[in-house]
Amino acid sequence: MQLSIIIINHNRFALTCDCIRSVRQHTHDVLYEIILVDNASTECDPEKFKQEFPEIILIKSEKNGGFAYGNNLGIEKAEGEFILLLNNDTIFQEDTINKSLSYFQQQSNVGVVGCRMIYPDGKVQYTARRFRSISWELLDFFRFIPLLMPYKKRVKRMLGKYFRHDSDVDCDWINGAFFLFSKKILDQLPGKKLDDRFFMYGEDQLWCEQIKNLGYRILFFAESTIIHIGGGSTQLSSQLKLRKIMMKHELEIMKLRQGRGFYYYTFKMIYGFKEGARDLIKRIYYKLTGKLIR
Repeated sequence: MQLSIIIINHNRFALTCDCIRSVRQHTHDVLYEIILVDNASTECDPEKFKQEFPEIILIKSEKNGGFAYGNNLGIEKAEGEFILLLNNDTIFQEDTINKSLSYFQQQSNVGVVGCRMIYPDGKVQYTARRFRSISWELLDFFRFIPLLMPYKKRVKRMLGKYFRHDSDVDCDWINGAFFLFSKKILDQLPGKKLDDRFFMYGEDQLWCEQIKNLGYRILFFAESTIIHIGGGSTQLSSQLKLRKIMMKHELEIMKLRQGRGFYYYTFKMIYGFKEGARDLIKRIYYKLTGKLIR
């Protein structure tokens, strides 16, 4: 088996079916299996997936242990040489899997490959990222400084929203909605599995941190694009609650990277101030316009 595609479902039957259909429609010349892990859904009987797609491997988890937990359940059953973690809110428009896999095999010392993603309205998602640092936070806070840099220098230093996502690039981490890696890497990770300390959000960055520390490259592949619907809340309170979770996970990853020394506490102060200012702007904008800033 060349590739195992692992998809996690939790109470999103119709959305997950659309994702599977798009994979089947657009994936060619790759010997693959689809492993669907249902994380204790109550929406409907997970066996409905087997009725719709008899060829898939269905794993029914007795609990919703989160994104990493569900993927590790799928990996235990995976027969593929490569693993693709695929969000159930993604839609293919072309043969992205074959193109990404070919790109992976053409490169050297690759750990993870991610592809270009857009929202349903066509806007680019900032999926190729740099790890946060004190200098990155300061440059992002005084945004006019990186915007004055030559584009190539700005991309190399910042990535994320400062990058047009129109060319292949080595990065620090990529979005876990499309996360392609070689199964053999798992043997080198702690516990020989994906780190599942986070229930959701930030695990993709954590995995890339660990894989990069093993000496592998994290690559963004720009030559194929998928739609990633995303789950942005329409409630300000929910959005801010999510930001707190993400900040907590960012700080935990920074602690792993730098320890609890001067650097960590300086970063925490700058990062906390910047994100607090960002949340304040969101509140004011929402109060004035009734709209949320993505």
